[in-house]
Amino acid sequence: MLLTVTINGEKRKFEISPGDTLLEVLRREGYYEVKKGCGTGNCGTCTVLLDGIAVTSCTKLAGLVEGREVVTIAGIGTPDNPHPLQEAFVEEGAVQCGYCIPGMILSAKALLDNNPNPTEEEIKESLDGNLCRCTGYVNQIKAVKLAAALGSTNT
Repeated sequence: MLLTVTINGEKRKFEISPGDTLLEVLRREGYYEVKKGCGTGNCGTCTVLLDGIAVTSCTKLAGLVEGREVVTIAGIGTPDNPHPLQEAFVEEGAVQCGYCIPGMILSAKALLDNNPNPTEEEIKESLDGNLCRCTGYVNQIKAVKLAAALGSTNT
């Protein structure tokens, strides 16, 4: 079956099988910035934005994203031109091994795009489901607060 989807602003077409997950298709097509973790939607490493909503791509059937927009971490910033959230995570020392960071940043972006001035509890809720084994989440929460204070929404 043919899947037509916009990924990071570029319209793409892929041949997929009915049981393919979005994660499988993305990685097969070279979007290696989308990490494979638990495969059950519990760790958040495979998080992408689907029409602006943070979703775990390992639990989303690829056929269900027909005609929709997918954004990976590579779609919001580059090393030469990072997104303000990416800069805030570096500034606050919220990045250690980096495995969970794409999911954390995309989850935070979905939050800030819809709520530019979240409470700490709302930040915690938005990051819930993104497991980090290196930190105590304190610096990630501080990074989202910093990004919100700097007005990083919709960039």
